[in-house]
Amino acid sequence: MTPAFERLQQQLKQLPGLGFRSAERIALHLLVGKPGDLPVLVNALEEAARSVRRCTRCGNLAEGELCALCSDERRDQRIVCVVENVPDLVALERSGAYRGVYHVLHGKLSPIQGVGPADLNLSALLARARAGEVRELILALSNDVEGEATCHYLTEHLPADAGVKVTRIGFGLPSGGGVLYADSVTLKSALDARRDYQ
Repeated sequence: MTPAFERLQQQLKQLPGLGFRSAERIALHLLVGKPGDLPVLVNALEEAARSVRRCTRCGNLAEGELCALCSDERRDQRIVCVVENVPDLVALERSGAYRGVYHVLHGKLSPIQGVGPADLNLSALLARARAGEVRELILALSNDVEGEATCHYLTEHLPADAGVKVTRIGFGLPSGGGVLYADSVTLKSALDARRDYQ
C-alpha cells in the first residue's frame, strides 16, 4: 500500500472501536469503493470542526451558545441529569424517559489517571446549583469506584442551603457498567427507580 493510504489507515485506527482491519476496510471503501463520497465526508468533517462546540451551560454538543436541549422550553430546566460524556446523554435521550436537562462532566474523577476536579466540567454545575437553577440532580454516572467518587465529590461540594435533591440511578444498571451500553428499557427503569443518594 502507499504511504498516504497507510497514514489514512493509521488516523482511522485512532477512532474508538476501530482496529487495524476495520480501519483498513473503511480506508479501502473510501478510496476504492466510493471515492466520490470522500469529498463529501471531508467537507462534513471540516464543517463540524468549524461549527460544533460545547454548550456553555451543560457541556453538550452545540452549534450556538446553548444546545438544543438547554434551549428547549418544554423541558424541565430545574431537573439536571449529570452524565460522564455526551454518548451517555445520547443513550438516555434515546430511552425517551427523561424530560429534564443534562450536565456533561466530560469524564469522572480518577486520581490514578491524573483526572481531578479541575479537569472536569464540575465548576459550571456547582455554579448552576448555587444560582438556584437546580431543584434535583440525577447522578447517572458509572457504577464503579471513579463514578462513586465523582458522586461523592458533587454532594460534598453542593451548597448546603441550595435545597437541591440528589438522586442516583441504580436499578437496572449492572455493577461496573455504564449508561452508554444499557438498552432503552433498562435506562427507563433506572430513571424511574432512582433513589436518594445522600
